[in-house]
Amino acid sequence: MTGGYRVALLGHGIGPSLTPAMHEQEATALGLDYRYEVVDLIDRPGVDLGAELSALEERGFVAVNVTHPFKQAVLAHVDHHSDAVDQIGAANLVLLGRGGRTAHNTDVTGFRAALEEFLGTDDRGTVVQVGAGGAGLATASSLVSMGFDRIVVHDLRPEPADRLVARFGDAAGDRIAGSDGDLARWSPRTSAWMSFGHSAIGSTRPFAPSRRPTMSRAATWSPSCSHRATMSRLPTAWCT
Repeated sequence: MTGGYRVALLGHGIGPSLTPAMHEQEATALGLDYRYEVVDLIDRPGVDLGAELSALEERGFVAVNVTHPFKQAVLAHVDHHSDAVDQIGAANLVLLGRGGRTAHNTDVTGFRAALEEFLGTDDRGTVVQVGAGGAGLATASSLVSMGFDRIVVHDLRPEPADRLVARFGDAAGDRIAGSDGDLARWSPRTSAWMSFGHSAIGSTRPFAPSRRPTMSRAATWSPSCSHRATMSRLPTAWCT
């Protein structure tokens, strides 16, 4: 693909991804020679991620969007990190080139922009986030920076939630804590939902009719998070 851009989406179970069409449509509008491909590794559980990136480089790819379950693992196979990646501990974008591989995180800025637009001037009370993986690290970073009074983190396994809380403890202090495995304490309090790609926001407060969220009207915050995924995998933030 001489003179153009070749980009990939790397992850598990991403065959139905909407990302290629989104990227290529935008590229066409910008007048770019651009091709976006899905690299679904769901049938290769023991894949060597570094070797996979090398193969993409050899084939002329200039960038890779990284999604579940590689957002943290990919950091062992890059040469440089952006400041955001150093803070968050996960990446959703790797730029490939002669200067080496550079990891970036656009999940954090995209999620925050979408959530700020949705919440407007509403109070920043308590938010419950379900999911502490790679995407969850980015959404938690956004929530901390937005000044919520309290951030409760829940995961099916306590270890990822504990690590996430520890990672952002210096920045958030006692505003962030784990759920102690008690999601049932919080779930009945959630009365409304809004989907943001891999995450969802719910609130106990009534929303204005013009901003009332529904699960069927999803707002995607990041190209690498636009593929369809099962609800069991979604980091979910509930505002209470």
